Amino acid sequence: MVPRHLERSIPMKRVRGLISVILSLAICLSLDAPLVAKQPKNSDVDDIGSRDINKGSINFISLEKEIALGKQLAQEVERQSKLINDPEITEYVSRVGQNIVKNSDSKVPFTIKVIDSDEINAFALPGGFFYVNTGLITAADEESELAGVMAHEIAHVAARHGTKQYSKAMIAQYATIPLIFLGGGLGYGLYQAAGFLIPLQFLHFSRQAEAEADYLGLQYMYKTGYDPTSFISFFEKVQAQEKKKPGKLAKAFSTHPPTADRIEKSQAEIATILPSREQYVINTSEFDKIKAKLVAYENRKRPTEGEKSNKPTLKRRTSGETEDTGEEPGTSDDDRPTLKRRTDQSKPDEGK
Repeated sequence: MVPRHLERSIPMKRVRGLISVILSLAICLSLDAPLVAKQPKNSDVDDIGSRDINKGSINFISLEKEIALGKQLAQEVERQSKLINDPEITEYVSRVGQNIVKNSDSKVPFTIKVIDSDEINAFALPGGFFYVNTGLITAADEESELAGVMAHEIAHVAARHGTKQYSKAMIAQYATIPLIFLGGGLGYGLYQAAGFLIPLQFLHFSRQAEAEADYLGLQYMYKTGYDPTSFISFFEKVQAQEKKKPGKLAKAFSTHPPTADRIEKSQAEIATILPSREQYVINTSEFDKIKAKLVAYENRKRPTEGEKSNKPTLKRRTSGETEDTGEEPGTSDDDRPTLKRRTDQSKPDEGK
């Protein structure tokens, strides 16, 4: 309705015509306007390192305290485990990990060490203290498989899953869960996790946290140059091996292999979020060299164990090892990384 004081100055027919034109114009604009799909959170790979993936999350622990906490937990891990001190092995594993860290959203520096254990395991503590078992390295066939597991663990630290989970536990059980920094050390709330006396909330994450680590880890692999599908294929292979011969997969690590839903979701994310590339780094001659060194180290330990059990010992053969042809190992071809062309099979079927 037009106000009375405007009725004389603006004819009613003109008003109605003006309204009709405005409505028609609005309809045309809405039809011509492109439908902009809402992008998933933290999906822009180009912004990795400058984006705040933890914005709006609940976390009572500052980054400084998180690093101090991680250092305290790391001392407990190293007190209970045997580290590999071979500089060639430790430098290589640390370099692979640090390269992924540089292509991640992490706001803390990383310290990466290798544990002498044939269990397939890797875990990262709050504050960037990261441990890789020798069993994980020897179980991988290619550097990209090792990188996939490391990227997943680095994602847990970048997303601050440990301290977020701890903060939620503080809210839920404020009266019964003491603060580590006020409690004078690790004296309370300790559980047996990953074979170490570490608070469970720092190593055993929720399904939502694992899914986010899958999501971010795939991006970090891609940004570093690795084939992100290697992460999925490695866990599928490890799961199959664990069914045939149980016991090699660490108990805390057994929750990591993606379920069918997580695999399907990861495949869709690879196809839709990560831009297509012609080639990826799959393997390097340096990985084969380090793996062969660790396999030889394991084989040297086995005779003693075999003598005690009076059972014959079998020597493991590395993926890069060939029959004796008189050729020195590692001298074939060159030291360039192996590259793989991405196929269309990684994309989901049309129309699904």
